[in-house]
Amino acid sequence: MPKYMLIMRSTDETWAAAAEVDFEEIMNTMGKFNDEMIQAGVLVAAEGLDDAAKGVVVDYSSQPPVVTDGPYGETKELFAGYWILDVASQEEAVEWAKRAPLAGPGSKAEIRRVAQIDEFPQDNEWIKKERAWREATGQL
Repeated sequence: MPKYMLIMRSTDETWAAAAEVDFEEIMNTMGKFNDEMIQAGVLVAAEGLDDAAKGVVVDYSSQPPVVTDGPYGETKELFAGYWILDVASQEEAVEWAKRAPLAGPGSKAEIRRVAQIDEFPQDNEWIKKERAWREATGQL
C-alpha cells in the first residue's frame, strides 16, 4: 500500500491559540487520535517538532551554504510535525486528516504521497545499496 505523509502546518496565530489550551488536554486529544490510527493499522510514524526558534535553516542559494539560526525571517507557515500513514489511497489519507485534532487559525494538514524505493531505477548502484540497507534493517 502507498504511504502518505500528513504534514502539520501552523502559523504564529496557531501557536498563540494553542498556548491558551491546557497541554494535558492537547496530549490526550492527540494521543486518542494516534491510538485510533494504531488500532486501524495505518500509523507508520508520528512526530512533533520543537519550536522553530530552536532550529536552523541551511540556505543553498550560495556556496558555501549559509546557516541561519531560528526563528526564521518569515513564520507565516511552519512545519510543526507529521504522521506517516500506510493507507490504500490519497482519499483515505484525506479522511484521516479530516479527523486530526488540529484546529484554530492557520492550522492545516498538507498531504503528500511518499515515493517508494520501487519507483526509482533499480539498476542504479545507490538504489541497490539503499535497498540492501532497508532489507537489512527490516524496512522492506
